[in-house]
Amino acid sequence: MLDKQLFDYLQTLLTDRRRTLFKEVLAQRTRHFTVVTEDVYQLHNSSAVMRSCDVFGIQDLHVVEEKYGKRIDKEIAMGAQKWVSLHRYDSIRACISTLRERDYQIIATTPHDGSTLLHEFNVDKKSAFFFGKENDGLSDLVLKEADGVLKIPMYGFTESLNISVSAAIILQEVVTRMRIEEVAWELSEAEKLEIEMDWTQRTIKSAPEIIERYYQEKNS
Repeated sequence: MLDKQLFDYLQTLLTDRRRTLFKEVLAQRTRHFTVVTEDVYQLHNSSAVMRSCDVFGIQDLHVVEEKYGKRIDKEIAMGAQKWVSLHRYDSIRACISTLRERDYQIIATTPHDGSTLLHEFNVDKKSAFFFGKENDGLSDLVLKEADGVLKIPMYGFTESLNISVSAAIILQEVVTRMRIEEVAWELSEAEKLEIEMDWTQRTIKSAPEIIERYYQEKNS
């Protein structure tokens, strides 16, 4: 449970500008949509997807690493790893199960025929957009479990886009429409407070030592 007194204390260590910026960004953050990458083995792709999540206000990125366990490339993420909540899984089944428990519909992204075109996608429901391996796409399990299949309209010879490009295009479209249409996409006040606490700790240098000293002085 969040310690509000500790939160208030740590906030005093931030500049006024930083505190204001946190609240401004949190007001635009959403968990109505989330993103999942499945066994993406090129490091820069996962990092670029995380950056797109931050840019378009997506708070959570779910990374499934059944085959390829990799860290997020900090240089390409360009600081986004501080602001996007990263959830790691070693099983695609576990990821799908967790998201269903949180009332997300599973949306597979694929260029195959029979998919819903991006501009026709219904943004009303909470949705988790799944992106697959660079060459092979999503696993058969994801395609089988999916509640819907989504594709970006393409009109040239090339049949697919880089995963990070696809994620950016899809997020730009659905987030824009989500904000225009009457969708309850905002975070709750409790969620905002929890995330702001996390951001605050990530921002303050030597935060663990400062927190330890805070409790020592408080309990002395």
